[in-house]
Amino acid sequence: MRAWFAAGAATALVGRRLVLELLLRRFRASLAALDAGDHRPLLASYRQDAVLHFADGNHRWAGDHEGREAIERFLRDFVAAGLHGEIGEAYFGGPPWRMTVLARFDDRAEDPDGTEIYRNRTVLLLRTKWGKVVEQEDYYEDTSRIERLDAHLRDRDRP
Repeated sequence: MRAWFAAGAATALVGRRLVLELLLRRFRASLAALDAGDHRPLLASYRQDAVLHFADGNHRWAGDHEGREAIERFLRDFVAAGLHGEIGEAYFGGPPWRMTVLARFDDRAEDPDGTEIYRNRTVLLLRTKWGKVVEQEDYYEDTSRIERLDAHLRDRDRP
């Protein structure tokens, strides 16, 4: 009896680890597509009624983005601004039908000449249901950097 229990527990732990590894790989692949200018794979990971809470401030990304259409506009602006990012560490908790993810996300942007114009560190808090994001909160190291980036982009793009 104990051997069966131990085998079942080991199988559950290995299975959970594999699911988490697959989710992380999918997320990283979606971010690679976003870096290449395609927001659609990342957008597909959000439910229709998802909400993205972004840092308040005087910039184009500020506030709550409710629903996939609003999140799509947010992601299009992210790509148009030339932002790029990568996931560092990630932590998962809860069952697949109600999982919470904490991830370190570092983003940056460069001018067309290659000069770095923005760099920031973020913690993303995602709440999911069956692998789809239902709510995301972004916590930035320095939100004033976002405002400076947006001001730089507006000045640069003026005719």
